[in-house]
Amino acid sequence: MESKEEKTPKFSQRTSVVQVEEGMELAPKFDATGLIPCVTTDFHTGELLMHAYMNEEALRETMESGQAVYWSRSRKQLWRKGATSGLVQSVREMRIDDDQDCVWLRVEVAGGASCHVGYRSCFYRRVPVGEKRSIGDQLEFTEDEKVFDPQQVYGDAPNPTQL
Repeated sequence: MESKEEKTPKFSQRTSVVQVEEGMELAPKFDATGLIPCVTTDFHTGELLMHAYMNEEALRETMESGQAVYWSRSRKQLWRKGATSGLVQSVREMRIDDDQDCVWLRVEVAGGASCHVGYRSCFYRRVPVGEKRSIGDQLEFTEDEKVFDPQQVYGDAPNPTQL
């Protein structure tokens, strides 16, 4: 029987560009604050759902559990996606970019939403570019309805992404 330590994902030391870019070892590059960015998309549609950060513990826990875990920069704690809302993200595939400084999760989402504001995706507004720009550069909503009411789910809890 394997011990917990034997099951814990191990990250390799970064020793060379070839090792990082062409090798088989997972050697993630965390930034100066100990974080690595993570983009999350819907496994079936490819829709971009959210962007967040992971620290080493969040990355390891995501790998171990198969459920998305992030690091909340505003709350300074692990953020187990769906722990409060029930909108758990089950990881179907995890990828890392060529220089191992960005993670991509492809997930199935319980409840059909990933945004704490209630929309399916955190990217629910379009920024006009090129000829579509106008004076004031007003954002355009791309989603008409919220999947859930944040007040009912979170109550009077502080907004999870404080300004």
